[in-house]
Amino acid sequence: MTFNQFLQIFPEEKLPISITEENASVFSVENEPLPHKAVEDFILPIEPDVDEMTEFVPGFRIEGLKDAHAILYWKAGLLNYQYVLATFENSGKLIDRQVIAGTVSDGVSIVRTVARIDEDMTIYMVSGMAEGSENDYDADKSTARELELLPDGRMIELA
Repeated sequence: MTFNQFLQIFPEEKLPISITEENASVFSVENEPLPHKAVEDFILPIEPDVDEMTEFVPGFRIEGLKDAHAILYWKAGLLNYQYVLATFENSGKLIDRQVIAGTVSDGVSIVRTVARIDEDMTIYMVSGMAEGSENDYDADKSTARELELLPDGRMIELA
């Protein structure tokens, strides 16, 4: 599989776009599954902590970067669901990789992160934690981050 064939698996998406828990269901229904060869050649080399139960679902591709390609995919592991934004050079070499949204649980608490990618390539992320059940949400434990996706594919944290 060529890198260009890999990119074509990810449908182009217009910005702005929000990334929440519901996107995984939409991606699974609307997108073709990632072929094993695509996962083997382009996803596994950039993914830490993968086991035989980990699944990957293609999300979308962001256009508009000068010298890079940006894709978002969903990574599903045990008690750990992540939306990963990865950028690549034209050759397929990784430039940057960031988890921008998802749900993580340690069995006691649940941390959910949602994201929004705006037209200016700013990525806003908000995380919230619930202890025990969803009814035990503590707004004081919420955090926010802001990244910028640069034209060269790098992602930098904004103050």
